[in-house]
Amino acid sequence: MEHEQRSRSRLSRTSDTRDTDDMSRLLAPRLAHFAGVARTEHVTRAAQEMQVPQSTLSRAMVRLEQDLGVDLFARHGRTVSLTPAGRTFLASVERALAEIERAADEVRADADPATGKVAFGFLHTMGAETVPGLLHAFRADHPRIRFSLVQNYGEAMLERLRAGELDLCLTSPVPDAPDLVARRLDEQKLRLVVPADHRLAVRRRIRLAEAADETFVTLEPGYGLRRITDDLCAQAGFKPRIAFEGEEAETLRGLVAAGLGVALLPPPAFPRPGVVELTVTAPRAAREIGVAWLAGRPDTPPVAAFKKFLLGKRGTLLPA
Repeated sequence: MEHEQRSRSRLSRTSDTRDTDDMSRLLAPRLAHFAGVARTEHVTRAAQEMQVPQSTLSRAMVRLEQDLGVDLFARHGRTVSLTPAGRTFLASVERALAEIERAADEVRADADPATGKVAFGFLHTMGAETVPGLLHAFRADHPRIRFSLVQNYGEAMLERLRAGELDLCLTSPVPDAPDLVARRLDEQKLRLVVPADHRLAVRRRIRLAEAADETFVTLEPGYGLRRITDDLCAQAGFKPRIAFEGEEAETLRGLVAAGLGVALLPPPAFPRPGVVELTVTAPRAAREIGVAWLAGRPDTPPVAAFKKFLLGKRGTLLPA
């Protein structure tokens, strides 16, 4: 009864003065030591195996019990045995240590120069042809490096870059932000896409102002291509009348083919029936494609290798 009262008293003070995070910081450095003593049931032997002084290990176990407010070990001379509370604690500690080891193995594997991983984001319009070609060329010299690929619009990718979920991303427009590093890689001309039976379909070139009275289909606000479309139309002297907003360029091409409007789009990976693509002569219709990464974050060897590869593609990233 006296022991139970003493334990409850210690637990009460602990819970009153420390929150869960504080307790985790207190306990974490001692968990491996606890598991070692529990495994050997001998402080001297555990100290030898873990290559720490026996006195240090003994003090660590006493402090651990004091912080928890319960006795984890029953002492029998130089040997120890787990109390019921100690056995309960050990089961959770072993799971926690195994999870930590698994996480350590994972991050070491991801950073391995030969077999590591790159988290790479890119625009939907880069997915059909450009990115597969890049990865094929890169893996000729780095055949075992792995990739986690994310397709999204520009702002969403930059958010994931800032959150640490991406290492690099191909995006447009090229971002200009103090927390990011961005490098221009190439430029992609945009075309005015019209239905095959449209009055403008007989043309090869067009000034964008000639489409001022047309109905447009565009990407949703927040997409880089939408912002470029709005800016180009403003330069041509009009605000586009928008009938449909979508999330993917090839869907917009399908809407154009169905006669639901016209669109400013980059060239398709493959020709699309039902549409005609016109060169825009004025204003200059193009978008810059660049690679971005988070400023100040060290690169793992595989990320550094892929970044160097991408930067070497300046001016040749896209088909001429």
